[in-house]
Amino acid sequence: MAAQGLSVFPVTPSCSSSQQSCGEAVERFVRLKPEILSNSFVGTKLSIQSSRLNVVASKRLGSTVATVSFSLPTGKTEGAATDKKPKFSARAIKSFAMAELEARKLKYPNTGTEALLMGILVEGTSLAAKFLRENGITLFKVREETVKLLGMADLYVFSPEHPPLTEPARRALDWAVDEKMKSGESGEITVSHLLLGIWSQEESAGHKIMATFGFDDERAKELAKTMDKDIILNFK
Repeated sequence: MAAQGLSVFPVTPSCSSSQQSCGEAVERFVRLKPEILSNSFVGTKLSIQSSRLNVVASKRLGSTVATVSFSLPTGKTEGAATDKKPKFSARAIKSFAMAELEARKLKYPNTGTEALLMGILVEGTSLAAKFLRENGITLFKVREETVKLLGMADLYVFSPEHPPLTEPARRALDWAVDEKMKSGESGEITVSHLLLGIWSQEESAGHKIMATFGFDDERAKELAKTMDKDIILNFK
């Protein structure tokens, strides 16, 4: 990259056929023309390349978020205006994206309730994730229990970029949306709604894993008290 930046200047080191002479020429060039190396044009060139990378990264992230958002349910209430239907919070969307990633890591063909549970813990900043950790439920434990319960996937089978939801996972998400709509509260569907949606599916792997580590209806009721809230981070 530096060589490309320097090539635009009229003064360049000349090299003989000898490798040693070439090295000496470069050293002499750097010693006599240090201002060229720090010229603002080079900095401008680098910043332009950096900004292009940022644009590409932003587009890719935006595409991922849009795809994940499209995969999430918006409620079953017919006749309701689209803008009146509750939306998932940023943390809930990220938790869902992390759940898909966990399913892919384990090479599972679908995103199940166990993956949703892991996604919540990977995202890690929500009240639900904090509540799980306070009750001894960590990502490592859930991942280990998932393998015990469901086994390892075939080494040569890779899940798609967005593994489709299992039926229990779909019902868990629908529960989260419906519960938010029934509450009549304003705001978004939080990660707590998502976690309690997993708990509502008693035959699902996610529910069984939570129960294994001591999560029960009493803890669910405790979490439900803050279901419409989420952590507000303060960086001051």
